[in-house]
Amino acid sequence: MKVLVTGSDGFIGSHLTEELVKKGYQVRAFVYYNSFNNWGWLDTLPDDIMKNVEIFQGDIRDPNGVEEAVKGVDAVFHLAALIAIPFSYHSPDTYVDTNIKGTLNVLQATKKQTIGRVLVTSTSEVYGTAQYVPIDEKHPFQGQSPYSATKIGADRLAESFYRSFQLPVTIVRPFNTYGPRQSARAVIPTIITQLLAGKTQIKLGALTPTRDFNYVKDTVNGFISIYESDKTVGEEINIATQKEISIGELANELIRQINPDAEIVCDEERLRPQKSEVNRLLGCNEKIMRLTDWKPQYSLEEGLRETVAFLSGNLDQYKTDIYNL
Repeated sequence: MKVLVTGSDGFIGSHLTEELVKKGYQVRAFVYYNSFNNWGWLDTLPDDIMKNVEIFQGDIRDPNGVEEAVKGVDAVFHLAALIAIPFSYHSPDTYVDTNIKGTLNVLQATKKQTIGRVLVTSTSEVYGTAQYVPIDEKHPFQGQSPYSATKIGADRLAESFYRSFQLPVTIVRPFNTYGPRQSARAVIPTIITQLLAGKTQIKLGALTPTRDFNYVKDTVNGFISIYESDKTVGEEINIATQKEISIGELANELIRQINPDAEIVCDEERLRPQKSEVNRLLGCNEKIMRLTDWKPQYSLEEGLRETVAFLSGNLDQYKTDIYNL
């Protein structure tokens, strides 16, 4: 089977590309075109993986390029997106163009082809602060940031193409994914890189919100399990551990592991507007475990150990002295 992975140069996309190749899939990797010919995290993958990857350089916002990219593939894993919430506060237009229009381009292009499956990547942020827990797929949506609002829009477009045109769409909704290659725009690498850089005052925003953290290898195996199941077409499906931890508890655990002399300092710049902060995310994984053979393989402790090990060897890739929007 030949599959297209958009956003393959990013964090989750590069891990998904790597795992698909290991499982014997032919992968066409859609990477963001740039004049440096940089393929993001794909540039770090071993040669025995990359020799089985076909690179397609383009821009998800361009419908012509997307249409060219989907030719001849059996399935599309659509992960390309703008994800940072703080950046969406002052540049929402770019999120509309990338997350909504980009998804529309994928849907339109696949509608014109004979594509067996289209997996559209959502986010637990579409739920906003939990109204009940665990959060299942019937939970109401709340656009608590421009980022989450555009992901809600992209999800509903995907649903409409399934209902209107019988496009074989599945909406895949990972809760907070972490692991090697994640940018410092996310909380776990933010904490770890500050600690590894020797800082004793670890700058964070709100400490009380809780999150349901998926190790990245569990997330990508969730994508593949959803794709390989014939029961998931037309569904939206959480990938979640059904466990939660507060940001403060998480930070204290990492401080304990790396430098017990460090302390947490609240940085006003990192606080979200009060009504925009998502205070609790705890996902329900009943549906994915019922429709597929997936279940999480990594505990938070195991995932954090692998993440710390990766960041220890790649600290030069991170800017630890600034707040990464």
